[in-house]
Amino acid sequence: MLKLDNPTWYALTSTHKPFGIGTSKAKRYPANVLPFVGFDANAVNPLETLQNEVRPGEVIYIIGELPKLPLSWKVLGEIAGDQMVCEKLIDVKYKGDTELLKLGVSDIPEMYDLINSVQPGFFKEDTAKIGTYYGIRVKGKLVAMAGERLKMTGLSEVSAVCTHPDYTGRGYAGQLVSLVAKQMINQGKIPFLHVVSSNDRAIKLYERLGFVKRRGITFWKIQVGN
Repeated sequence: MLKLDNPTWYALTSTHKPFGIGTSKAKRYPANVLPFVGFDANAVNPLETLQNEVRPGEVIYIIGELPKLPLSWKVLGEIAGDQMVCEKLIDVKYKGDTELLKLGVSDIPEMYDLINSVQPGFFKEDTAKIGTYYGIRVKGKLVAMAGERLKMTGLSEVSAVCTHPDYTGRGYAGQLVSLVAKQMINQGKIPFLHVVSSNDRAIKLYERLGFVKRRGITFWKIQVGN
């Protein structure tokens, strides 16, 4: 699982290769899909080779170790995260008969609004097109969702796990994560995810479902210079 130390690079050079923009040393997702940049950890100054594929002032994210940045780029901040994997899903029983709905293209505007009201910055206009997403509606309103993000050989990331603040505590996130992870396992993939290290509530939920911490990992927020 060493690929997970540099997940964006291994996604863009395997399963998500069709989305990769860049060079043999560094690649990015299209800006309207994901704000992530990956690089070959063995390359010298890999981000220098990506200068023609980024816009001045653009904000991008690097997951994992931070390589040497071009002189005009700067670190705006960092998010300390836990990277968790699930090799054996725990079947947790939830009360009620909540319907888990597969979301499609027509749902994207609501998905975009929901997650960016809770977790802004990572979910772009076309993020939903790179994986399968499920949601829960209450009286027609999308109130919870979860789906797939980074994909690489043998591994798939559970992401966009969010619940509207008015509907937390009902078990929606657990049901959605369980469904998404189960489908990954059925496809022969090991599910993994990233969670902010200080989010104890979410971490405890993921542990109940069988996820275990693999390592701490940093999300670096970078601004591209002129």
